[in-house]
Amino acid sequence: MSNNHSVSVVAIDGPSASGKSTVSKRVAQELKFTYVDSGSLYRGMTWKALRESVNIGQPEQVLDLMNRMKLEFYAENRVVLFTIDGEDPGLQLRSEPVRENVADIAAIPGVRAFLVARLQEMVRFGDIVMEGRDIGTVVFPESPFKYYLDADPEERARRRSLELKNMEGVGDVSKVLDSLTRRDKKDSTRKTAPLQIALGAKVINSTSMTIEEVVAQIVAEVRAALGT
Repeated sequence: MSNNHSVSVVAIDGPSASGKSTVSKRVAQELKFTYVDSGSLYRGMTWKALRESVNIGQPEQVLDLMNRMKLEFYAENRVVLFTIDGEDPGLQLRSEPVRENVADIAAIPGVRAFLVARLQEMVRFGDIVMEGRDIGTVVFPESPFKYYLDADPEERARRRSLELKNMEGVGDVSKVLDSLTRRDKKDSTRKTAPLQIALGAKVINSTSMTIEEVVAQIVAEVRAALGT
């Protein structure tokens, strides 16, 4: 854990497509903090498992792969990136097979323990904004800057389908809503570190807010608290 009180951590949690990534990146830029996407580690693990034809339904196979692979982190333009066995997964982290399997990988307690420990080491990059599903509850529960972003499921599905349309040329809102609903259920009912609102977290419902409004609110509060 970070006992270095000179390092600030802004923890931003929330369900899929609640705007976490966009908001977290912008908040990090405004504050000149380093941005960490905790979900990318779980997606990276999923990508590697699929790549190595590991049976995701067999946790011991996933853990065996995890213990063998080499995960290395580096920061570029105040964004933490990583390689697995020397390879950068890049855009493959956002592919449909990874999206559809990541919740199962993330539910394996051994995977979470391993990746939470890696995430806690990120303070070596200085002040950070970290987004995910258990940052305020598990990774940095002692942070004074904890936020939980939410939005109505329909609005989240609309945003995600728009994102997919831009990336892949297709985005069926009802299909996306089904996928998000399944993911929410898996995330909030898993035994290890389920998605929940951290104690002391400020809940921001962004359904009718712009990204700029959400970012401005968080930045203003952090700056006021830090006196910057």
